[in-house]
Amino acid sequence: MLDVSTLTPDEVLAMVRDMEALNPRSLNVRMGIEIVEASPSRIVGRMPVEGNTQPYGLLHGGASVVLAESLGSIGSAIHAGPDRIAVGVDINATHHRAAHSGFVTGVATPVSLGRTLCSWEIVVSDDQGRRVCTSRITCLLRERPPGA
Repeated sequence: MLDVSTLTPDEVLAMVRDMEALNPRSLNVRMGIEIVEASPSRIVGRMPVEGNTQPYGLLHGGASVVLAESLGSIGSAIHAGPDRIAVGVDINATHHRAAHSGFVTGVATPVSLGRTLCSWEIVVSDDQGRRVCTSRITCLLRERPPGA
């Protein structure tokens, strides 16, 4: 099993890029999500508000949840290592304020990193640093299926 705590941030970010390359047409790509920092204890990503809005021009709450789930799932997959996969089993979100333009940035930090379950808290903020959403995700870690 890979000890991810010994990896440099550049090595962890390379793992993220390898994950992203598995599906170049993923939802993350379509929503413009960019992972800007990755370590075993912190994943940071950003996403444009434009193109991810509801009819009134505000950031769609579901878009915030997609960003949060992406960050927590990536963090869980890093913790799991190359022989296992992370599967989301629970997510929740509280929306605090609207975002109208620019980017939102999500910062995921682990709540618990176990052998079979990982939980992460994700704080999504606007360009002014104001909290837009707080989310929590729990992922199940399981063996990588053949061919995956």
